[in-house]
Amino acid sequence: MRLLVLWCPDWSVVAALQEAEQPPGLPAAVLTAGVVEVCNAAARAEGVRRGQRRRDAQARCPELLVLDANPDRDARWFEPVVETVEALRPGVALLRPGLLAVRAPGRYFGGEANAAAVLAETLVEAGVRDCRTGIADDLFTAEQAARRAPVQGCELVEAGGSAAYLRALPIEVLEADGAQGREAVSLMRRLGFHTLGDLAALPAGSVQQRFGVYGTRIWHQARGEEPSRIAPRTPPPDLAVEVAFEPPLDSVEAICFSVRTSAERLISDLASRQLVATGVRVEAEHDGVVASARTWLHPRYFSPRDVVDRVHWQLQSSGSLRSRHDAGAVRAPVERVRFVPEVVEPAAAHTEGLWGGSGEELVERGVARVQAMIGFDAVTRPVLQGGRGPAERQASVPWGERASALRPLERPWPGRVPGPAPCRVFAEPPETEVCDGVGRSVAVTERGAVTGEPARFRLDGGWHPVAAWAGPWPVDESWWAGGPGRSARFQVVGVDGRAWLMLCGPQGWRVEAGYD
Repeated sequence: MRLLVLWCPDWSVVAALQEAEQPPGLPAAVLTAGVVEVCNAAARAEGVRRGQRRRDAQARCPELLVLDANPDRDARWFEPVVETVEALRPGVALLRPGLLAVRAPGRYFGGEANAAAVLAETLVEAGVRDCRTGIADDLFTAEQAARRAPVQGCELVEAGGSAAYLRALPIEVLEADGAQGREAVSLMRRLGFHTLGDLAALPAGSVQQRFGVYGTRIWHQARGEEPSRIAPRTPPPDLAVEVAFEPPLDSVEAICFSVRTSAERLISDLASRQLVATGVRVEAEHDGVVASARTWLHPRYFSPRDVVDRVHWQLQSSGSLRSRHDAGAVRAPVERVRFVPEVVEPAAAHTEGLWGGSGEELVERGVARVQAMIGFDAVTRPVLQGGRGPAERQASVPWGERASALRPLERPWPGRVPGPAPCRVFAEPPETEVCDGVGRSVAVTERGAVTGEPARFRLDGGWHPVAAWAGPWPVDESWWAGGPGRSARFQVVGVDGRAWLMLCGPQGWRVEAGYD
């Protein structure tokens, strides 16, 4: 069985730029835990490399656009590519976003090279310009061939020639296998291996004894002997629903009334398959072009009324369609609305308990009614995120949306004040002064030492004696981007029993929060 592998380089960056509506030639990188995971060619030309820390990457390329890693986004934007390949050759196996495999078509297209050319031409017409293909007897060799093919080109490895093709490749090609591959490559470099041929020349018993199961697998790959096991996916049913307006409608209320039946059909089609939608993409077309598109998420699952409400909010907030003079009208008439269920889940996971549900549904209906009156973004809920200060740990998301792109809570966050958390956080921290016993202002040195013991502080226009204090918790963050720089936090308790969280920074003392 001959295999064809399609590779779209730097797909995480490509998908992120498309979602952010940024030009594809912009230097960009996707970071995970502050380390560059993927960067595009424009960033590599400036010296950015995978594995660099964020500070090092931005030092080499100050205009680097930093993007968050999002596997769901990568898979969502790669789905049209998979569908394009499936239209030419069913039985596609999705290896990961940006990489897929399929049995190499031959006689139907007049040969394997012609089939790869037809595939590249079709993808270019679909908007995917950087696509490369490789054809070989096994999956590993086909992937390596695709990685060495020119843009929109194909690297063809003749039948039975996998071992000879792989022999001269550098051992670093195994690093694409993730952390385990990078660890194996590091060990093999120290042992003096430079090419896959050096690894393939070893006896099988020695490889298994020294490198274990993983080493045996890559040894078979280096010899072109790995069994080609791919799991072709079953194309998912087309659950998208659309409605066309003839003539086009220019009223938000008329559009929402007209899409109600289509929204009900969308939810009923999902229910017939025992599915519910927790993420729906709404697209509005004008003159054959998608003028407004947004993916909406739901904390539970969408009902027909929820879908119609999202259409109403989207058309009212869309800059390309909103009318400047009439809030109930759209600037450009809408000729088509399309609903795409992007995130579906089994309905059994959202069924009510044996004794019925709680009052959450009534609360959601009430909040949705308020949102319909004052706007979707006007009703928010608080969400906890990672950070050092109490204000940094607060975030607000619109009611009904899932929290995304938040700072993770599980990170250590050095310099964070330990619990319990304060009860009140000031939106605008008031200024204060902290003095020692002889009236000198207390400060914190560069080494984090306190210049004097706090004895009193000024608040609400008067001075208060200090009964107890704790700290400092020094931090030095974002000074290179105009951030707070070097500062330190203190917990201060007055003789009246009230406790405060204070920040000593370059601008002086401020009261960040209170523990009352």
